[in-house]
Amino acid sequence: MKNVFDAAAPTSSSTTTSGTAAGAGSVATSVMAPPGVDAARPPRAGRLRVLDGLRLVAALSVVVFHFTSRDSYAWGQHPWEQFPQLSRVTQYGELGVNLFFVISGFVILMSAWGRSVENFAISRVTRLFPAYWVAVALTSVLLMSKVADSGLDLWEAVANLTMVHSAMDVRHVDGVYWTLWVELRFYLLIGVMLLWGLTKGRVVSLIVFWPLAAALAKNTDQSLLSTLLIWEYAPYFCVGMALYLIYREGHKVFYWLLVAYNWAFIVGLTGRHHPTKPLGKTHYLPSLLVEVLLITLCIVLVALCTSRKAQEINWRWLTTAGALTYPLYLIHEDWGQFFISRLREQLPPYVTLAVATAACLAMAWLVHIAIERPMAPRVKRWLRSGLDSVRTDRIETRPSSVPSES
Repeated sequence: MKNVFDAAAPTSSSTTTSGTAAGAGSVATSVMAPPGVDAARPPRAGRLRVLDGLRLVAALSVVVFHFTSRDSYAWGQHPWEQFPQLSRVTQYGELGVNLFFVISGFVILMSAWGRSVENFAISRVTRLFPAYWVAVALTSVLLMSKVADSGLDLWEAVANLTMVHSAMDVRHVDGVYWTLWVELRFYLLIGVMLLWGLTKGRVVSLIVFWPLAAALAKNTDQSLLSTLLIWEYAPYFCVGMALYLIYREGHKVFYWLLVAYNWAFIVGLTGRHHPTKPLGKTHYLPSLLVEVLLITLCIVLVALCTSRKAQEINWRWLTTAGALTYPLYLIHEDWGQFFISRLREQLPPYVTLAVATAACLAMAWLVHIAIERPMAPRVKRWLRSGLDSVRTDRIETRPSSVPSES
């Protein structure tokens, strides 16, 4: 999920300030920054293509988790019976979502810096909704057909199109949509910061106090506040934002302390809410130590993807791979299980797994090529036109004319 899964271009901030860039003879361009916004440093050249690739790795880890570990009868039996050894490992693929949230903290702060609320909102809607609407439609058709017969109602599918159906207590068409609700609340928080003025000082304050406020809200039974503050995942987004400050400002002990502070929060939350008996959805009791180590690895990988060495990697196929992440994430669970259920009798298990995964990747590619690419500029143009018309609309108040008596 540029999503989680969000494919907001992992490029440098487009806002620059006057000053001298690193390196002899390089000069930055001076531009005006929005009021209350820190002027950004000169942008780094290029795109973080390795971060694009890491997003696909996160998505594939979730795919493998759903296909080989999470309980379903796509295989005709429990996945852990079909893959008794593999499922012990792939049960941790669920942590790909946690990796997404770290990446999102980095990328969304990068994309928001120096932008207005309007531009930020347009970029998020443009990025998220076209592929999402198609995914909801495709999955709904599958689930409401006689093939799946899931009991999904049309009104539930329609409500899912808003992406805020969780607020209505409407079930997800696809289980993975819960993460989009998490992402939307993060975007809302960043939007509030943009209204207030996005500065380094305020971002640092957010990184420090957001996880604390969210945890206090949860533990004092303030359900609305804890929900809005995303108490379970706030420190993951904050780690990503701290890593962006390191990427933007350079390696400083203070910023690494912010990473360590939120990592400690993550460890605390993971340990506090760790299950004490095997999970029904995976049959196994995950190891707390393994979870902490893998979460730590996720943070390290994001940090490495933004390092100077990683920035030099310019493999274009990584960006193509990253572009498939969001549609793959949206459509893989139900459609993948459908493919598995149809192939399991004809092919060996591992071949079935490979073919089902490839089929989902092909669907993701089609959604990207046929929907995301052509629709993104159109949706952006429609939103821009609509907002411009609202902004320029003025109601002319004229004194009412009263006919004079003759």
